[in-house]
Amino acid sequence: MICAGIDAGSRAIKIVLMDTDSRQVIAKGLIDQGVEQDKLASELFEALLKHSDINKKDVAKIVATGYGRNAVSIADTTITEITCQAVGVRQLVPKAMTVIDIGGQDSKLVQLDRTGKVRDFAMNDRCAAGTGRFLEVVAERLGIKLESLGDIAAKSKRPAVISSMCVVFAETEIIGLLTSGTPREDIIAGVQAAIAERVVTMAGRNLELPIIFTGGVAMISGMDLALKCALQKSVTVSPAPQMTGALGAAILASSQLNRRRP
Repeated sequence: MICAGIDAGSRAIKIVLMDTDSRQVIAKGLIDQGVEQDKLASELFEALLKHSDINKKDVAKIVATGYGRNAVSIADTTITEITCQAVGVRQLVPKAMTVIDIGGQDSKLVQLDRTGKVRDFAMNDRCAAGTGRFLEVVAERLGIKLESLGDIAAKSKRPAVISSMCVVFAETEIIGLLTSGTPREDIIAGVQAAIAERVVTMAGRNLELPIIFTGGVAMISGMDLALKCALQKSVTVSPAPQMTGALGAAILASSQLNRRRP
């Protein structure tokens, strides 16, 4: 039998199809989020089934997680992204003790116990200053592609200090830096450092290693180094950092199904 995990994030929808017996991933996919997120999730699900030559009736359980999980009508149940991230990361990095997940609209820090269960967590879903939205704002303001930010920031010799705690005010601060002739690489590096500092403010520095970095922002080069500098601890980008929530949801779907078997 097959189970599916759907992570309906604020910026992308991710789906993992998994064999319930072997716990092997059969297929995975990602699509940009939109207004009709339920339709998008269904279309991506159908596309993965078709590509993998799987009949829909063979999918025994679907668990949805993430920002828009309650809008996914094809899901049998929902589970919070905190739990799904913990399970997904532990599957990929069995010794992980801390998860930092930074997405488009929120950031999360999850601390695990030795068995991999959630021991504590903190979440920022009210301020864009510690999320991917901050990077989007600076990319838009500088007129460059989001995926280019890391390469440009790597050229920085003196990262700018971004003191504002709100993205709206920080954008005004960035305009002022541009006007004063601050190089764009220093501005971008400063924004990366500011995001990392928001995570430290949320979580403190007393985090247990290994620290695993997930979410769309983990795909931006240099953000792991910014976190490492802010935390003064080693930070490792997770394998497939955007897919860990969907992977965890698929594993939990499989576990729920197996518990019901005679």
